[in-house]
Amino acid sequence: MKFKILLALLIFSLIGAATAQTVLRSASSDELIEKLNPNPPKTRGMRNLTPEVRDKPTVDLSIQFEFDSAKILPESKPLLDNLAKAINSNELRDFTFIVEGYTDGVGLPAYNLRLSDQRATAVLNYLASTGAVSRVRLKAIGKGSNELLVPDKPDAAENRRVRITLNS
Repeated sequence: MKFKILLALLIFSLIGAATAQTVLRSASSDELIEKLNPNPPKTRGMRNLTPEVRDKPTVDLSIQFEFDSAKILPESKPLLDNLAKAINSNELRDFTFIVEGYTDGVGLPAYNLRLSDQRATAVLNYLASTGAVSRVRLKAIGKGSNELLVPDKPDAAENRRVRITLNS
């Protein structure tokens, strides 16, 4: 009986690890278009005989901020520039997006919620300030430490992220 329980837990954890979304530290605009495009290009092949059902496309980005701040660090700006190009591309120009900020599980929930909201707004402001993305196409939301990517490690860096989700 104990063996079956341990085996079930192992399988469940492996499935969870395989389906967890990767947090991107870098990506080209083409890679971001591919991840956010609700209508992926059709390719020839047997596996494409049935239409693919997709949830709203999302991408998790590792955007670096100054400690305890919403100031974006310079090393994250190339990734955000590529995101702006992707959002303004022909494939995505007719869509709106939600910018969700997340923190790790360290600290008070109210504080984390406020910081994540400030960081999501900072990303929105950066994307709009480049002139490539109209502010009306973006909405910022702070999620705090809800929806940790690595729940068993609340202080893991992967939990501190910005998620871009196709809105409409």
